[in-house]
Amino acid sequence: MTAVLPRTIRTVDTERLLLLEEEAARLDFSQRLPVDWLREQAAVAAVHYLFPVLEHQLSHRPEASPQWRCELLLTVRTGEEVLSLLDVLPATFQGLPETLDATAQTDIAARMKGALSVREWVEQGR
Repeated sequence: MTAVLPRTIRTVDTERLLLLEEEAARLDFSQRLPVDWLREQAAVAAVHYLFPVLEHQLSHRPEASPQWRCELLLTVRTGEEVLSLLDVLPATFQGLPETLDATAQTDIAARMKGALSVREWVEQGR
């Protein structure tokens, strides 16, 4: 039986985000950003936000299942926030500290809804 999908937003710094993206690449998860692109584009001293939106089951890959597909609010080098997706293992997400109160989470969720996607941001030549 899998864990219940949490309805919480977790914060990560850029260094931790790079580690999460490297883990997703190593496990061949489908929703992730290229690590080299992220190193170039992410604001170095920024805080980024992860919010689990669905549980992804892979019956053909039990060693990597389940995954939690998270919305990622990423602060890029221009200071803008853009939206992406990142698949993480439940244990990895649960290991991230809970640092945000309900008011902050509500604000971040609203920012996620209004953010450009990474693709839109790139297409605008940013």
